[in-house]
Amino acid sequence: MSAAISLESVSKRFAPAAPPVLADVDLRIAPGEFVCLLGASGCGKSTLLNLVAGLEAPSAGRVRVPAGRTAVMFQDHALFPWLTAGGNVQLALKARGVPRAERRAEAERLLALVRLPGRHDARVHALSGGMRQRVALARALAQDASVLLMDEPFAALDAITRDHLYAELTRIRLALGLTVVFVTHNAREAVRLGDRVVLLAARPGRIAREWTVDLPHPRRIESAAVAGLSAEIIDRLGEEVAGADV
Repeated sequence: MSAAISLESVSKRFAPAAPPVLADVDLRIAPGEFVCLLGASGCGKSTLLNLVAGLEAPSAGRVRVPAGRTAVMFQDHALFPWLTAGGNVQLALKARGVPRAERRAEAERLLALVRLPGRHDARVHALSGGMRQRVALARALAQDASVLLMDEPFAALDAITRDHLYAELTRIRLALGLTVVFVTHNAREAVRLGDRVVLLAARPGRIAREWTVDLPHPRRIESAAVAGLSAEIIDRLGEEVAGADV
């Protein structure tokens, strides 16, 4: 099976004399796979995501996304406050070339998909943090991309809201067959969501270890199986952090 995303010997530095942020990264992600990138701050997780999105170019190596267009969702929902929830989603539809006459119905469909039915005309300031991230997810889905790139999208939310959004994201990505790359600092979050967890070591960023998460859905973040694998990952992450500090 061909990869949805392929990185071949990828390195990245931001200036010719600067040390590399990423070095010799090889990674293949299958269509429909959910991969979580985990690592300490500064290990290059967000840089790797930007390379896949095409927002940055590698200094060496090759990044390929045969699956096609990518959509990106960040920690900050980045919604336009002067637009309604539906207006934010329609903006992405307009950029995609969806005819004006079809945009409202499609925006309403996408908002319903993220469990915000009837919220098309809601103002952003009237929505909770979790609702705003649902609108941001609907806007990302409006781009009709088969690859969804997510940079710590739930980090600023409370635990209960995050847990609801974990379930929603799992439901949506399985229903749509999306390929997802999800950046996180949270090992339990990675095991709760991912099919595979990729640990990046820092200085420079490289793949230190990978784990296949062979647990059925639905998963609970407090379950013994999730906690057990998370503890193993946290121990290895601690080793990488300690090694980088030497």
